[in-house]
Amino acid sequence: MFEIRVICDPTDTARILTALESAFTTGTVRHYPTRDGQRHRLYATVDHRTAPEPYPTPEAAYALTPSIISEIGWTARTLATAECFTELDRDYYLRKAALLDRIALLDEPDQFSDGDARETALAAALLLLDTDRPHMAQHLAQQAEQNPRGYVREQYARQARCVFGDGGACLIHPGPDH
Repeated sequence: MFEIRVICDPTDTARILTALESAFTTGTVRHYPTRDGQRHRLYATVDHRTAPEPYPTPEAAYALTPSIISEIGWTARTLATAECFTELDRDYYLRKAALLDRIALLDEPDQFSDGDARETALAAALLLLDTDRPHMAQHLAQQAEQNPRGYVREQYARQARCVFGDGGACLIHPGPDH
C-alpha cells in the first residue's frame, strides 16, 4: 500500500479520481486546496490490483448443471408464464446465457459451423453483463467485457450450488419436489 499526491486544476479532479480507481485499488482520497487556493491537492491511499482470477473452465462451471433439454424446457416455461413485455429477473438471464453458452460449446469444434450459436451466446452474455454492470466495480466490468462468456460461466458456477436446504429451489434441483 502506498500514497499518491496529485496537484491539479479543480476541473480535472473527477477525471483524475476515475483514472486512479481504474489503475489501483483505492482507499480514502483526501482533498485539500493548495496554498494559493487555485488548485486541489489530492492524497490517495492506493494499492496494486491483484491479478484477476481466471474464469472457470466450461467443464468446471457446468459440472452440476441440469441437461440442456431440461434447461430449454425451464426457459420455455418461464417465458410462457410471463406476461408480455415483463422484465424477467437476473436468474432467468443468467440461466439462458449459460444454456446458450453450453450450446455454443457443442458447436465450436465443428469447423463447418457458421457461428450462429457462438454469436447468440455472446449476445446473451453481453445482455447479462449489461444487467450486472451498474452493480460492478469498474475493473471487474472491464475484465468481463474481455470475455463475456467467461463471465457467464463464473456467475453460473457461483450460483449453481444446492440451496434447497435454505428454503428454496436451486439450479441443481430446479423441480418443486426436490
